Amino acid sequence: MKKYPDLHELLRNEPEARELFEQLPFYVRTAINDRPDGINSIASLRDYADNMTRNE
Repeated sequence: MKKYPDLHELLRNEPEARELFEQLPFYVRTAINDRPDGINSIASLRDYADNMTRNE
């Protein structure tokens, strides 16, 4: 699994991550954008999104 410096690099370089991010609800994308340094791989993006949407 490749890791990137931050969310922005991840989205720029991984089409799968970009697609996943674009499918998330607005409030989840906003929360993720508020902490871009904490998300550096597709796995960390999925984990964060899963945690945010668990009770939906």
